[in-house]
Amino acid sequence: MTELQAVEHEVLAHLRHTGLSAQKVRLVCDAVRGRPADEALDLLSFMPQAAARPVYKLIRSAVANAEQNFGMNREDLFVKRIFADEAPTMKRGRFAAKGRWKPLLKRSSHITVVLGERESEE
Repeated sequence: MTELQAVEHEVLAHLRHTGLSAQKVRLVCDAVRGRPADEALDLLSFMPQAAARPVYKLIRSAVANAEQNFGMNREDLFVKRIFADEAPTMKRGRFAAKGRWKPLLKRSSHITVVLGERESEE
C-alpha cells in the first residue's frame, strides 16, 4: 500500500502499516538520509536490520516512479527526507502467574520518503 505524489522536483512515497516499530525503522532511515538514491539502495541491501528491506523496497519504488511517471534522471535523485511515524498499536496479552495479565504491544509504523532531484551540472 504505497502512495505516490510529485511536487516540483520531488517525489513523495508512503508505506503504511509496516509491521515494525517506528523506533527500529528510524535507525535505518537515519543511515540513508541525504544520500544519493543508488548509494542508499546499495547500503540498504547489505544492512542486517529487518527494517532495511521495506525501506529498500519503498525507495526502489519511488525511484522507479520518478523515472517512469515524471521523467526524472536516476543519477540526479537523492533521499531528501525520510522519516517513520507511529501507526496504530495492536494490544494483545498473555496470561501470567497468580492470575495476572502481561500486555503485549505489537507496534507498527508509517514510512515516508521524499526523493529530490539535484541540479545536473551541464
